[in-house]
Amino acid sequence: MTHPQKDAAPSSLNSLGFAKPPAQTRVVVAMSGGVDSSVVAAQLAEEGYDVVGVTLQLYDHGAALAKKSACCAGRDIHDARRVAESMGFPHYVLDYENTFRDAVIDEFADAYLAGATPVPCIRCNERVKFKDLLETARDLGADCMATGHYIQRKMGLTGPELHCAEDRARDQSYFLFSTTSEQLDYLRFPLGHLGSKAETRALAARYGLGVADKPDSQDICFVPNGDYAAVIRKLRPGAAEPGDIVDQSGAVLAQHQGILHYTIGQRRGLGIGGLADPLYVVGLNADQRQVIVGPKAALATRRVPLHQLNWLGDAPLNSQPEWPIAVKVRSTRPPRPAILRPTGPDHAEVELLSAEEGVSPGQACVFYAEDSSRVLGGGWITR
Repeated sequence: MTHPQKDAAPSSLNSLGFAKPPAQTRVVVAMSGGVDSSVVAAQLAEEGYDVVGVTLQLYDHGAALAKKSACCAGRDIHDARRVAESMGFPHYVLDYENTFRDAVIDEFADAYLAGATPVPCIRCNERVKFKDLLETARDLGADCMATGHYIQRKMGLTGPELHCAEDRARDQSYFLFSTTSEQLDYLRFPLGHLGSKAETRALAARYGLGVADKPDSQDICFVPNGDYAAVIRKLRPGAAEPGDIVDQSGAVLAQHQGILHYTIGQRRGLGIGGLADPLYVVGLNADQRQVIVGPKAALATRRVPLHQLNWLGDAPLNSQPEWPIAVKVRSTRPPRPAILRPTGPDHAEVELLSAEEGVSPGQACVFYAEDSSRVLGGGWITR
């Protein structure tokens, strides 16, 4: 039988790291209605823990019900409730719609219109799930909160550490870099040690869960079919103002119907023909409503300024002028060697040892220890 990831601890502790029987250990499980969090809840319930399932209603059901893969749509709430009923633990639905709009959706829209490429899933973890929901778990008297994220929590010399998932293809560390040390002390990630998603689905089938074959959500939950522009038009009517497509010298090459339709690194859909070499979007100037294009070489970046840093190293960030690390500047890219240089309390510059293309403001830059699975935090890329 597969058990949740155990912290390196004496055998007198239970599988969640507490010196008491599972029945006396209350754990709130954040349940999205998908297979991952459902397996976490079912597994902990079977092991005898005092499980409380909580699902967040994050946005309007009427709009969500028409979208099959939305992470928190009405069907997903129903699926989470069915899992709780079948495993015999209480389940609550909390209305976080206003919180989600204020903390995630509004910033997403404003950042996109300002020419950035935001990552709302990170903000949702940071500002909703690991902040408000975590406080709710404490209010419910829970000893800890568990989620279905593919990431590992391991005990180190100075306390709990964040590590990549065993299955690197499922690893979600990029989306969890802003998890603080205090939050990490309270959180548990029982799936992080599994070798594949097939193992998770096999567990779901063994527990008889109806979500065992449920497809994974592919999109941001409030962005159906990945159509960012349609969502922005709905959230900010009239914001898609036309402007110029210019080269790096400022010469006008064409017109566009709103910078929200463009992202750094984009090649297709520029409407500029008859050129010997293709052009790419290399910058966005929201104030002047300009889409700046240039050759592929212009996308290469070696110095990346960061703000709103979260540092998870053992020593303080400013205790040394440079940190040799590895970084991800996109969720889909492997970590690359870099040097981290602190420039303020929560500011830094990353120097990439080899240039990366398509580094975009609004994306996250996540830090990893060299030759290790450990996550050292990260920051948000600025201009």
